Amino acid sequence: VALIGFMGAGKTTVGAILAQFLGFEFIDTDKVIEQRQGRRIQDIFAKEGEPYFRRLESELCAELESATHKVIATGGGLPVNPANLESLRRHAFVACLWASPETLHARVRTQQHRPLLLAEDPLARIRELLALRTPAYKQAHLILGVDFRSPAETARHIANAFHHGTPGE
Repeated sequence: VALIGFMGAGKTTVGAILAQFLGFEFIDTDKVIEQRQGRRIQDIFAKEGEPYFRRLESELCAELESATHKVIATGGGLPVNPANLESLRRHAFVACLWASPETLHARVRTQQHRPLLLAEDPLARIRELLALRTPAYKQAHLILGVDFRSPAETARHIANAFHHGTPGE
């Protein structure tokens, strides 16, 4: 199962719960990249830039194609690369956690480790990035609103859809 969605949508939190429900291993792509690089994502962005980080994401995404019994929480921008999204859709049930810009802003506004939100108006930046990423997010097998769902409830919905398939699948 691969979780996609904007930063602050809850992919890491929901992913850990979902992995427990399913008895799968949990993988957070951002954490794997940080561990392998020996530094935080904001440091990678600052020193090498976003294109370098996106290349690391793509390499990891390709590496995970053969993975089984995993719940993968992706970085918010990972599925924007069509090759990454196609890879995920080919080997995993892809669930998008969808939240409103206001909810996302409320969740991430105090977090200093979000390099893409270091803007004068973070809410406007969220709206801008969300508009750019929405076409990719809409290609998930399941899109689930999380504004009014707890992480456990969200994980239960995804587990049910994973086990029983979604309409049209």
